Amino acid sequence: MTQPPVLRLRGIDKSFGPVQVLHDVALTAHAGEVTALVGDNGAGKSTLVKCIGGIHTADGGEYLFEDRPVQVHSPRDAAALGVEIVYQDLALCDNLDIVQNMFLGRELRRGLVLDEATMEEKAAATLKALSVRTVTSLRQKVASLSGGQRQTVAIAKAVLWNSRLVILDEPTAALGVAQTAQVLELVRRLADNGLAVILISHNMNDVFAVSDQIAALHLGRMAAQVRTCDVTHAQVVELITSGRSGDLGLDPNSKGAAL
Repeated sequence: MTQPPVLRLRGIDKSFGPVQVLHDVALTAHAGEVTALVGDNGAGKSTLVKCIGGIHTADGGEYLFEDRPVQVHSPRDAAALGVEIVYQDLALCDNLDIVQNMFLGRELRRGLVLDEATMEEKAAATLKALSVRTVTSLRQKVASLSGGQRQTVAIAKAVLWNSRLVILDEPTAALGVAQTAQVLELVRRLADNGLAVILISHNMNDVFAVSDQIAALHLGRMAAQVRTCDVTHAQVVELITSGRSGDLGLDPNSKGAAL
């Protein structure tokens, strides 16, 4: 890689009281790539993402964004860098239409009134740039959308704001086969448009379908971050479950490795 990663984490630690959840975690995410973040329940994925997004502040370690050290103490700090997170609950309002949802809390105004025309124009341009064809009207209420369409709106909302890094939390978890394929195509398109994408997923088929790199967490430690083309499904499952696969993964003598 000649370009530095958009995100580089080194030595990230995070504890809640006496419980240390993250131990010396390293992670990189490059522009134009999808990095899949995988791990069992309780491995620390959510805590790590909340540290990236400024919901939690790491106890130690380095957070570099586009090769410069930064301090992220709030979601506002993360958003200012260009970090957007699409959580599993999507945070959409059913009673509002697509445009209203995409600009919720960041509405554009012309004097004292909302600039509806500009917001609709920007929303349409964002969806067009992502080659979204499943939405028929920008004025549809979100309540009337399918699961896949909702996920599309949430992702489009995230990339509307000059994002550099988009983190997607289980974007296909509640979707059928056709909708899953549409969302994965959109995830790939985000990276192809030059964004750095971190995809959190339990679905190995999804991970291998769209990711360029896989970062496997095990008991709060980064077991390995590898090119997707260099590993098999079985190796990734071993990294997730035991922290090690052959010569790959955690030092067997470390506290994080399975006994």
